[in-house]
Amino acid sequence: MIKFLPLGGADDIGASCYFLELDGTGILLDCGIHPRKKGREALPDFSLLDNLNLDFVLISHAHQDHIGSLPFLVQKFPHVIITSTVQTKEIAEITLHNAANILKEQFEKDDVITPYSHEEIDLIVKSIRTAEYLEVNEMKGLRHIGKEPVKISFHDAGHILGSAGILIEYEGGKIFYTGDIKFSSQQIMEGAILPDTKVDILITETTYGATDSEHLSTWENESKRFANAANKILNKGGSILVPVFALGKTQEIMALLKDLQDKRALTDVEFYTGGVGREISKLYDRNRYIVNRQFKDMELNEIPQIDLYDVEDYQMFVKKPGIVLASSGMMIENTPSFRLAKFWLNQRNFAIFLVGYVDVDSPGFQILNKNQGETVQLTEFSEPALINCQIERFYFASHSKREELLNMVDVLRPDRVILLHGDFESKSWLGQNILDKYGHIKMHSSEVGSWIII
Repeated sequence: MIKFLPLGGADDIGASCYFLELDGTGILLDCGIHPRKKGREALPDFSLLDNLNLDFVLISHAHQDHIGSLPFLVQKFPHVIITSTVQTKEIAEITLHNAANILKEQFEKDDVITPYSHEEIDLIVKSIRTAEYLEVNEMKGLRHIGKEPVKISFHDAGHILGSAGILIEYEGGKIFYTGDIKFSSQQIMEGAILPDTKVDILITETTYGATDSEHLSTWENESKRFANAANKILNKGGSILVPVFALGKTQEIMALLKDLQDKRALTDVEFYTGGVGREISKLYDRNRYIVNRQFKDMELNEIPQIDLYDVEDYQMFVKKPGIVLASSGMMIENTPSFRLAKFWLNQRNFAIFLVGYVDVDSPGFQILNKNQGETVQLTEFSEPALINCQIERFYFASHSKREELLNMVDVLRPDRVILLHGDFESKSWLGQNILDKYGHIKMHSSEVGSWIII
């Protein structure tokens, strides 16, 4: 019997965490935290695991919405065995430490959940077992009643460094969990590589299921559009703020800027970066010959960059125009991109270029849907601010188009599909189109706390 229970991330982008039971062996697929929520509201509902047997955690990649709650889980289940790719473990050592101080403030007054320490993170990271892509590992839980072990393997998901879809094989059956998956190439990462086999159950993300693919242009076309828009701002003496996720988008956009300047398609100006993104770029450099990526000879940290954290007066961006890559990508309150945005909005010759996924409840989305001359309220309690700068949206997506997800169904030929990691509209579009094309496939739209039993 197969049992599937979402603890988070079923109909939202955040706190991805899914319990899978195979004849008594309990497996958790990812263990994330919600980027826009605070305190226990940001965590998966771990209470759903009460009275369940949890043996293993498989981490698809190191974004916080897929790994950020792992230390809280280990407090509850200290015996659990964690496995990821080598690169995901390396990144986790950086990102979990970076999140520790932020989360400590959120949980210090909570009488149920204890904030985790840097020492706990060190122990967790050391305990993570690693597997290379395509390497098959066998697992058997303490209460496993089947004769055969569960076999798992990681398959390059093309999303960020170390990202993986997870193939789970048991007694002749095959389950494939996509994690976050990207089929077409980005500036650095090559596209995903699917398992060369039919699967029985496909558990898939639906992030861009509601997005018309005409908006999701090719990376090359968006690069040209980005360069043209950037040159207009820079040549007028303005600076450009590019909100980016420290992991993935920072490295992809940094490589894009370098490539555009090398081709003389982008005005020669300073680049500003800083923080955790620079540390993660070192891992991208270190692994450039190991993973499936483009421009293997390019080293991100060899690209000239000014440390954003050394800039004390934002007037520097007026005196010396440049392009600023600052986290977070959705401009969450109290992050560098949020603080910079408040200055940027007042500058008539400046621009904010949004380049990745933006949640509808984030400050980035509020800015994205406004024009020059309008006012924007960045948070519930902030004063409305007049927008003087230019706002532009570019689709450098790190998730697959909805047509690519449909094509994945063609390739894997599943008997059942479980939809998650997307809003109602995204899951509805993908689910309906799968049913229209393949009437025999059984569809499941996941919900937090609702069992799917097969």
